[in-house]
Amino acid sequence: MSVPAKILSRESDSELLSAIAAGDCRSLKVLYLGYQQRLARFLLRFTQCRDNIEEIINDTFMVVWRNADDFRGASQVSSWIFGIAYRTALKSIRRQKKHTPAPSFDEWLVQTVDPVLEAEVQDWVMHGLNRLPEEQRLALELACHMGYSLLEIADITDVPVGTVKARMFLARQKLRQQLPTLGGASEL
Repeated sequence: MSVPAKILSRESDSELLSAIAAGDCRSLKVLYLGYQQRLARFLLRFTQCRDNIEEIINDTFMVVWRNADDFRGASQVSSWIFGIAYRTALKSIRRQKKHTPAPSFDEWLVQTVDPVLEAEVQDWVMHGLNRLPEEQRLALELACHMGYSLLEIADITDVPVGTVKARMFLARQKLRQQLPTLGGASEL
């Protein structure tokens, strides 16, 4: 009987984190290389500047290095690392005060037969998402685009699960109200 790759990854991440806590630099490098691309894609939601993304990833792994022995296993290692990256990105954005809107939902939308219609729908949804408060938009993106559960999103954003649920509910509600208007539908 084979063990699913996701479980192996969790176990190996935990083992790497334990080795990092013991001061093993090689394990930090392995963990860094395993998360670098995923974190870069995640951080593109906050900033388009590649230099900022690299700096945030490096700062994230500095925190991992310093605090690996504080990890208690209450969440997955990946959720813990993404949470550190999220908080580090927020600090970086506050410092720079040059926050640009996150990229659109281009990858999220289902391909349609008509490319003009597809571009129009993407633009329509992007405008709706850009009108959402950052916390609500992030909750939707983490759930819909990255596939995180409510508990994982709560870990990443460092808020209670109820807050994540409320943010997602409010975001969907606002999108339901805004999208028909943005799409040119007249209100009755």
